[in-house]
Parts: sequence; structure tokens; C-alpha cells
Amino acid sequence: MKVFKYNRWLLLFIAIGLAAALAISFQRHAAEQVNRQVDMAIDYEGLIELAEREGKPVDEVLQQAKEAGITSLAVYDTTFKKLNANGKATAIAGSQLLADYHSGRLADPLWQKLAAEGKIIGTEVYIVGHHAQTWKELKEDLPRRLGADRVRLFKVGSEEVMAVKAHYESFVKMDIGMPTDEMQAVNDAGFYVLARPSNFTACTPEDVKAVFGRMDGFRISEVVFSGSQVLGATKALQTTIDEMKERGLTLGLIEATTQLQFYHQDGMNEVAKGVGYDHVARLYSVPKDEQPKLKIDTAVERWSNTDEERNIRIDLLRIYDKPSPNMSLLETNLKYFQDTHDKLVAHGYTIGPAGTFPELLPSKGLRALVMMGVAAAVVLYLSLVIPALNARPKTQYLLFVLFALAAAVPVLMGNGSKIRILAALASANVFPALAVIFQLDRVRAFKEKAKIALPRLIVTAALALFVTGALAYIGAAYLSGSLADTEYLLEFQIFRGIKLTFVLPILLVGAAFLQRFDIFDGKMDDTEGVVNQLKKILDMPVRVKTLFLMGLVLIAGIVFVARSGHTSGMPVSQSELKFRAFLEQAFYARPRTKELMIGHPAFMLAAMAFWRKWPTMVFFALVLVATIGQGSMVETFAHMRTPVYMSFMRGIGGIVLGAGIGAAAMVLVELWQVIISKAKGSKADS
Repeated sequence: MKVFKYNRWLLLFIAIGLAAALAISFQRHAAEQVNRQVDMAIDYEGLIELAEREGKPVDEVLQQAKEAGITSLAVYDTTFKKLNANGKATAIAGSQLLADYHSGRLADPLWQKLAAEGKIIGTEVYIVGHHAQTWKELKEDLPRRLGADRVRLFKVGSEEVMAVKAHYESFVKMDIGMPTDEMQAVNDAGFYVLARPSNFTACTPEDVKAVFGRMDGFRISEVVFSGSQVLGATKALQTTIDEMKERGLTLGLIEATTQLQFYHQDGMNEVAKGVGYDHVARLYSVPKDEQPKLKIDTAVERWSNTDEERNIRIDLLRIYDKPSPNMSLLETNLKYFQDTHDKLVAHGYTIGPAGTFPELLPSKGLRALVMMGVAAAVVLYLSLVIPALNARPKTQYLLFVLFALAAAVPVLMGNGSKIRILAALASANVFPALAVIFQLDRVRAFKEKAKIALPRLIVTAALALFVTGALAYIGAAYLSGSLADTEYLLEFQIFRGIKLTFVLPILLVGAAFLQRFDIFDGKMDDTEGVVNQLKKILDMPVRVKTLFLMGLVLIAGIVFVARSGHTSGMPVSQSELKFRAFLEQAFYARPRTKELMIGHPAFMLAAMAFWRKWPTMVFFALVLVATIGQGSMVETFAHMRTPVYMSFMRGIGGIVLGAGIGAAAMVLVELWQVIISKAKGSKADS
């Protein structure tokens, strides 16, 4: 029987690297624990509309929203569509004034005189102010937005009028500037302002300074830029950075609809890096077309999961447009706000301006030790699948030195971003494979031949599953230690090898299995090795039913890979959604389906297959499926935005429940075999 030795020096370096990886992970956990404040925000205009629809005083609705837990109100650049509606200013197309003059509807004699003298131009827009502060700001903003050559002031009697060269329909929709009256109303009602300024067409440093200068004197929770560009893009970004740093403002970035990274805005990465990642928070808002489909309790649960699992710290809620049964529209929305607030508080969050991560930048020395540990693990795996290498320790040491230098030196020099990704990829694939391979070598060395009773077999399988999971978790620590910094926690950087981690551990374990077992006759002595067994598999005659089964396996594999991630588009059934909701309520973190329903039960059945001497091909298949669970446990940690403690508890919950499901499957298989055995015995007697 082939005996594979585990190089102790490689194991020592893995242990040293593990200690460094755990130290980094504890630093990460500490950073995550201090970032536990969530800003519950809603559009100021949304609350105004809600008050109007319900016929309630605005002040009363604002007070009720505050009491229900809302902390910030989003204020956007104003538009003439809003100003025309609220009566603070009026924009009239020159063509409309002329039409009214010629039809006799233009009653004001001064305007009549201007029209008669040909001073009204049909292609211009004429603006009259009815609110002193708004008029002052319009005179500041419109020349900045359009250029001074397109704006002129004149008087009609004692009234000041502004003429603008602009297309009327486009002009009334154009962003003009942040309205101080709205920001004042928001602060007066006890809320913070979530500022949503937009960029200028050709933004200058002076434009940027004017925008931030207008925010001075108001309580601002965060700045979340509107549109496809941040303020200052593309030539005045440094001014934006300087103005935000001077005021200590937090930058909010909008999570993409795929729930992965951000909605792209030109200049956002530069501004985020410039203000410092310790002044950046992630914002999420339920898509407008999706919210009406969600019941209140479902939406509340989503906010809880969103903030916990994706480090969202700005919850920008939307108003429900339709009331729930037996409630008014206002009562419906207040319940939504209150329930969301209470759910977050129950999960340990405080409510207020968005929390941010402290700067997390582990030392180069610790990171270099992690890189060396990964190099040792890679060499150890190679020695466990290549017999010639396993027999040559000196060659192993040489490979280790080469791999360790290639991985550690760039990190010590202050670079190594790509090396860290490769190390994370290796950790996510090699360590789950090593964990399973270790168990394969244990069972091969086991001498007991007597049949084990089912209860003892279940306990043995469960213990083996927990040990294997613990070994796989070494890879999780390494993965976290390789990547953990603020850029990854905020998803400016992401681990891009997730899809590969669903397949590669299976291939790595498959190669090791074929070096240890003959899948055709079950021999553990003088196995033909990987290449010869693969040739033998390829030369096998294939029946139609075998092709059919292989097709089913292929489809299952495609579904398995495609359903993982955020952009697959693979639908999830309602029954599975309900099952997931149950798990979310029952566990600290919902275990992953591929672990508790597939990988871990397969591990338990693989143990049964070995001890009950099932065909080695069946044992082989179960071992490969069992590897899915181990790989998934480690891959969970690749989602760096999810708190490390939550990822840890998710895996523990999966092992516990998966072992229970696997035990039930073992009992059912045992009962089935007993029934079949009795049926055969009865047939033989007859």
C-alpha cells in the first residue's frame, strides 16, 4: 500500500502562517465590531409627498417618522419642476408668454409692454422668484450651471426677472443646486441631511467649493453623489477631496443592483481613496420596481440581512405607495420604519450617522508569514499526490523556498496585491483538499475489519466531519489573512476566483483519491495511479443509461456553479426561499444549502460506504461530493464584506445541521438495505 508521509517542516510553517492569519483575522474582527451604526434614511420629498397624500401637516409626519427611527432625510439638487410646484419660483417659456400675449391672456401690463416691444424671446426661459432665499440661490446657481453668457437679469417694474437661454422642457428637469431651505427644514425637524448633490457639466474647483460652502452650518450625515459622476469629475476631484476632508464628511457609495460592489460613478474611486476609506460607507436601497412586491416583514428582514451580511451602513428606504390591509398609507409606512428600526436594534446596531471602518492595514511581516504558510500548503499537497516528490524531502524544501520567496518578498516590499489574490485562491482550494485527503489517509490506515454498528458509525462519521471541517477552516483563516484590509471590507477590491473554488477542490481531491484507491476493484495496494486509471475510465464502454446519468450530473454541476454568486440569473424556487428564511431565523447565520444538503450528508454517507464496503466507485463519488461542503465552508470567507464571525458561525451551523441530515440519510440507507435483504431472503425461501 502506498504510504504518503506528511512533511513535518511544512506542517510547522503552515502552523506559523496560521498563527499570523489568525492575528490578522482578529484585527479584522475588531474593526468590524466597532462599525455597528446604521443610518436609516429616506427622501425628504418622499415624506412631503406622503404627508400631502394623507392630508396631514408636514411637521406632524416628519415628527412621526423621527419617532419611528428615521435619522436622515435625503436632500437632492432642486429643479424647476419642484420650484414651479411649491411656488418658490416660476419658470415660464418665452414661447408661452408670447402665445398668451397674442391670445389676450397676458394680463400684466408690464409683461404686455415687453412683449409689444419685442423683448420677449420665444427660445428663452423667464424666471420669477417668490422666495427670497431661493431667488438668491438661483442667481448663484444658474450662471454656474449654464454659464454667465446664457443668463441675464432685468426688471419688470419693481420685480427682478431672469432670462435664460435654454430649452424649456430640458431646463425644468435640470439639477440646479442644493436648496438651503430644505436642508434647514430637515435639521429643524431633528434629522441629519443626507446630501445628494450632482455634478456640473464642466465642473471647476470654484463650483465644488460653492456646493460644499452651501452645506456649511447644517448637520450632514453623509454625502452621496447623484448621477453617473461624483461632484468634481473629472478635473476638480482634488477639490472635492479637500472640501470633504476639511469638513470630515463621510462618502456614501451606492451598492450595485447585483449586490456586488458599487453603482459606477466617474471619480468615485479617486474620491474614496482621497478622503480615506475610514470615511466611506456603503448604501443600499431596495429597487423601485421590487419594493411593491415585498411585504413589510419581508422588507424588514431584508434590511437586517443586508446590514449584517454586506456591511451596508446607509439604509435608504423608500415609501410604500399602497397601504397594507386595515392600515392607512401613513400607518403602513410608519410601521415599516419602526419595524426596521427595532429589528436593527435587536441585532445590536445603534441608529445614527453611518458608521465606518477604522483603517485596517495588517503588518507586512504578518502577511509575509501567511504567504509562506500558503507556499508550504501547496508543496504539501503536491507531495501527497506525487509519490516521487513525497519520497524526496529535499526537493520539497527547495520548492518551498522558491514558492515562499516568490510570495513573501513582494508583500515585504509593499506590493504583492496580485500575490495576495493568488494566495487566497490557493487557500480556498488547497486546504479543503488537504482536509479531505487527511481523512482518506486515516481510513486507509485503519486496521479494524469487523462491521461497525450503525450508532457507532454515525458518531464516527460525525466526528470525522467536524475534524475535517476544522482542518478546512485553516484555509478560511488563510484566505481572510491574505485579503483582509479596508479595501476588501468595503468591496473596492473583491476576490474573483469564487467560481473556480466550486470545482478545483473536487479535482484536487479526485487526483489524490486515484493515487490511493483503485476505483475499479477497491485495492489499496499497487494502485495504478491517476493517469492509468483515467485512461481506463476513458476506455470504458458506455451504456445509454450511463450517458443519461452523466447528463444529469452535468446539469447538476452547471446549476451548482451558476446559482452561486450575484449575476447568474438562475432563479430560486419559492420553497427554497421559505427554507432559507427558516434557517435565517433558526441560526445566527443561515448555513449554505450546498453544505448542509449536499456536501456534509455526502461526507457521512462516504464514511458508511467505506465501512460497509460499497463499490469503490460509489465511495469515490461520495468523497467528491463531500468535498463540495468543505470547499464551500472556506469559500464563504471569500465574501470579505461579510463579518468574519458571521462566516465562521455560518460554517458551524452548516456542519451541525448537515451532520444531522447525513445521520438521517445513513439510517434510511441502513433500513433500505435491511428491507432489501429480507425481501431477497423471502424470495429465496419461496
